[in-house]
Amino acid sequence: MLNRTNRVMSCLIFLAATFANLHVAAQDVSELVDHRYADNDGVEIHYAIMGDGPLMIMIHGFPDYWYTWRYQMKALANDYTLAALDTRGYNLSDQPSGVENYDLQVLINDVASVIKAEGKESAIIVGHDWGGGIAWTFAAHKPEMTEQLIIMNLPHPRGLVRELALFGQQHENSQYARNFQLPNSHQNIAADGLATALARGDENIRANYLEAFSRSSADAMMNYYRANYPRDPYDSGTFVELPEVQAPVLQFHGLLDTALLPGALNDTWEYLAADWTLVTIPGVSHWPHHEKPDMVSNMMRAWLGLHR
Repeated sequence: MLNRTNRVMSCLIFLAATFANLHVAAQDVSELVDHRYADNDGVEIHYAIMGDGPLMIMIHGFPDYWYTWRYQMKALANDYTLAALDTRGYNLSDQPSGVENYDLQVLINDVASVIKAEGKESAIIVGHDWGGGIAWTFAAHKPEMTEQLIIMNLPHPRGLVRELALFGQQHENSQYARNFQLPNSHQNIAADGLATALARGDENIRANYLEAFSRSSADAMMNYYRANYPRDPYDSGTFVELPEVQAPVLQFHGLLDTALLPGALNDTWEYLAADWTLVTIPGVSHWPHHEKPDMVSNMMRAWLGLHR
């Protein structure tokens, strides 16, 4: 009788754990995170945090906010502490006016402020799009704070500048960025349109994005381009002058990305001091962490396991 009772109890415990895990899997990541703020010279940077283990800083691009990492945060929370930023100008972070407040040197100090707020000296750095630009720059200028670097659809900035300077297809496809550099470009940015584009037909996701973009600054979004995107004749600026990256790098690139063409990936090893793992993904566009979330999360876990 006692053995039977033990078996029944074991089954009940197993089922309870299973249903608990299913509940967590079904929950939106917004219900699972804590919300914190870091200070960089009086500018408050909001970040959502969950998980347990080594610190991983996750930096979104344009147009986005911390929620872009929803799949990776849930997949990796058992092994890592995941701190996903709202970069300045977006959602719950401060929105200082002035192009100078969006210079890459300022933006990388925002990342450093989050690491310090968590009581750490270094972290794994992850970035997509403009978050990738910030991540590359952070790793290059703050090697002592960068353990590993993971990039999604942002070629090394020096490779991008090289391609722009050829005045070929990449230069042509970057006309949108030059348009964004214009003084009034923010007047053409609408929260509703951005949210619809990011939602991919999911009304719940659209509602989350609409809320975040409605309290974001379109002018700030454009200031990333005004302050940092390379300009003709492409022979100077932060992107051109990046020091060699010392950390190991894992890079994903969706090959259907029309804004950032894969030609800029060529010769990336010339800008790196450590090993570089490149994962190109056919049939995927600018958002590999959305379009292939399991593949991206599993590759991140496996690659990080080799480097820890």
